[in-house]
Amino acid sequence: MKVNLPQEQLDQLHELKSTQEKVSNDWIDYWFEYSSFDTWQFWVNVSFIIIPLIVLYIFIDKKRVFLLGFYGFNIHVWMVYTDAIGTRYNFFEYPYKAVPFLPIHVGIDTSLVPVLFILLYQWILHKKKNFYLYNLGLILFLSFIFKPIIVSHHLFHLKNGANFLYIFLLYVIVVLISRAITNVFIYLHSKSELKETH
Repeated sequence: MKVNLPQEQLDQLHELKSTQEKVSNDWIDYWFEYSSFDTWQFWVNVSFIIIPLIVLYIFIDKKRVFLLGFYGFNIHVWMVYTDAIGTRYNFFEYPYKAVPFLPIHVGIDTSLVPVLFILLYQWILHKKKNFYLYNLGLILFLSFIFKPIIVSHHLFHLKNGANFLYIFLLYVIVVLISRAITNVFIYLHSKSELKETH
């Protein structure tokens, strides 16, 4: 049985979609005007995407590629979620983007940051170092050194009371969640291997 949406709901939905389409087109116009191929900011943002991936391809431990990739993908996904929420509610702002079609910033928190955490995790596994201590060091660097540098060059803005402490806490939460999910899958994998040997 087909159920029609109430007309008032349909009207509001169409209005929201129309506004969203207009805003998306406005962002593309803005990108061509201020953030396109002829700006140094565009090429810096592109380098934030491409260079980390090349470095990762060269240096990732091929024997642990699935573990490291899974952990890094977790970081990537949670960073995309936090970035999407932060930009939608106007806590973050990116005056320059490499990709104008997406509301998030593709580069810093979707390529550079996950790759840094992957390579750190790889180093921690090889050297048998404390995961939390060294991740705290990287988080402190990203939150209170790297982010202020990109803010000073207008590649990132904090809005509506957001500050670098919030960025720090977001990174901590993302790393803890990613680590926990990775550990759950490691446990499930080792459990299935035990069953296969018996």
